[in-house]
Amino acid sequence: MEHVILVRYGEIALKGLNRNYFIELLAKNIRNTLRCVPSAKVKRIQGRIIVDIEEADLELGLERIQKVFGIVSVSPAFVIDSDIDVIEENAIEQVRSAQGVKTFKITAKRGDKTFPIKSPDLNCRLGEVILDAVEGVSVDIHNPDLNLWVEVRQKTYMYHEFIPCNGGMPVGCSGKGALLLSGGIDSPVAGYLMAKRGVEVIGVYFHSFPFTSDRAKQKVIDLAKIMSQYCGKIKLYVVPFTEIQTKIVEKCPDRQTTIIIRRYMMRIAEMIAEKEGAKALITGESLGQVASQTMEGLGATNAVANLPVFRPLIGFDKADIVAIAERIGTFETSILPYEDCCTIFVPKHPETRPKIPEMLRSEEAIAEMMVDMMATAVENSEIIKL
Repeated sequence: MEHVILVRYGEIALKGLNRNYFIELLAKNIRNTLRCVPSAKVKRIQGRIIVDIEEADLELGLERIQKVFGIVSVSPAFVIDSDIDVIEENAIEQVRSAQGVKTFKITAKRGDKTFPIKSPDLNCRLGEVILDAVEGVSVDIHNPDLNLWVEVRQKTYMYHEFIPCNGGMPVGCSGKGALLLSGGIDSPVAGYLMAKRGVEVIGVYFHSFPFTSDRAKQKVIDLAKIMSQYCGKIKLYVVPFTEIQTKIVEKCPDRQTTIIIRRYMMRIAEMIAEKEGAKALITGESLGQVASQTMEGLGATNAVANLPVFRPLIGFDKADIVAIAERIGTFETSILPYEDCCTIFVPKHPETRPKIPEMLRSEEAIAEMMVDMMATAVENSEIIKL
């Protein structure tokens, strides 16, 4: 018996003349995520993507494929010939071998219009032969113990399980975005949500050694690895930030250092974005969550960016963000007690209503030296491919 994973996609089916591009990209992303499953072979049929897979690899294949954006649901299925006798024989066997089944329902779909029996008639015919052949079962169309799906295409696919997936768009169809990735809870979730809308994520992590330890750096690498299960391959830039951060703290007013540090992070992230061909910056900021995330604070950091800045968490509260982090598996890593560069040198009374002209005046003391320092930081960044 040939085992497959039946893949259903959602909104990309509505893409008109571009539909083929989106489906091909989704198939490519599925192939990439199943690289560790040698028996998996991905192919397209009308309205579906099919993954041929050996039974021994089925569980691993299902685990990995469920995380691919663009898929709304999957079903482990088996393939038989589109011959009515073969279909009847296998439908009887499926109900007979199912444990504890007292009621059943047949949901037949005739995708191949050359097949001589229409869907409603096939429903009735299969129900009748099962009732005749299997003792002790009855039909329940509302709440059956077993709903047996029969999709008749060039081949026939039979299954009884729907596994919901993340939906969204295939990663890569919406271009690239540079994600300011810290070791906290928020930024991995922000990257996940943008990847769900088809954005290929490039990570930018600011490392202030020795103020931030190698354990903090490894924590961010581990978070990027978890994200890559959903986002596909991730290129992570580890930017040496100690000299820049120290100079800001030395030369700029204490109340303004958090915002000014953030402004220089945005400038550097934009330099990396332009180097990588990314068309947007992504942050994990949520309005009002911390002192720098007031409207004025966000405006002050936005002012230095020429690229669009996407903040998918802007209206989320912390409980919303934590719930997603727990679901995608980043939460336990995010709460490990290793500091990041945003948590050191925090002023006692940070500015919450910064004015851009004042920021510019404060930055005059460092602006000239920062041009070379930023270029050096980008040039000396460690690039980790995950």
